[in-house]
Amino acid sequence: MGCSFSGLNALYDAVNGGGDVWINENRYRILRQLGEGGFAFVFLVKEVPSDNSSVPGTGLAAKVRDKSHLSVSTGFQDLNKNVNLNAEDGTYAMKKVLIQNNEQLELVREEIRVSSLFSHPNLLPLLDHAIIAVKTTQEASWNHEAYLLFPVHLDGTLLDNSKAMMAKKEFFSTSDALQIFRQEWAAEHCTAPFRAPELWDCPSHSDIDERTDVWSLGCTLYAIMYGVSPFEYALGESGGSLQLAVLNAQVKWPAGPKPPYPEALHQFVMWMLQPQAAVRPRIDDIIIHVDKLIAKFSC
Repeated sequence: MGCSFSGLNALYDAVNGGGDVWINENRYRILRQLGEGGFAFVFLVKEVPSDNSSVPGTGLAAKVRDKSHLSVSTGFQDLNKNVNLNAEDGTYAMKKVLIQNNEQLELVREEIRVSSLFSHPNLLPLLDHAIIAVKTTQEASWNHEAYLLFPVHLDGTLLDNSKAMMAKKEFFSTSDALQIFRQEWAAEHCTAPFRAPELWDCPSHSDIDERTDVWSLGCTLYAIMYGVSPFEYALGESGGSLQLAVLNAQVKWPAGPKPPYPEALHQFVMWMLQPQAAVRPRIDDIIIHVDKLIAKFSC
């Protein structure tokens, strides 16, 4: 599963359209768009059977079901059963990245490399990938496209579930919120409401490290608790500014469950939402503290 593509890679439509895409020797039909951000798009795709589909053991779906066909580097030996079930009907999530320069190209290659290193039931494994060169046009300024294939979970995101619960005036318990946060369920793409202050106004001497991600973790725990990010309220206010709310860490606490979440949980969120990255905790501190809170509130 390398970064080579056949000449059939030209068989795709516009970014938001349908069509077929070839990733190495396997062909996929775009069913619908699942999401987008920046220069990346995520599509729900389904593998198209090949002419030799009657031959047992062909196609990526067969390889996912049969772990012996998969390399150790992709981490399939330790996957839970959900991944195999998702692949039974050949349905996957395909991430398409539009690459405009060599720096972006190297970042995508690094993402592919890093994605192949990890094996964990809470991390989606990279099933296949390809990078192709494309001609730049007046309408399309990018010169490469990357395609990354992952298992798909269609039950909605954690934030979807939180919002659905909030609509019914239901909330996670303190213990459940902390347990969910403790897993890698807390992983979020860095959309604007989750973006750290230093990513809004980044000085030339700024060091970006794990504490930038800790800010996003604080936003994620807040979203687990209340179904929204801590700064989205600014979007609904007249003259409100999401950027200013983030830069000043202006957090508002909405009505929650009864009894309310303990003050220790609010303090934990605010500890991660320090405007200055230098005074935010590091991930090891977060793990130690959340484990203490879980032990305290699980009694």
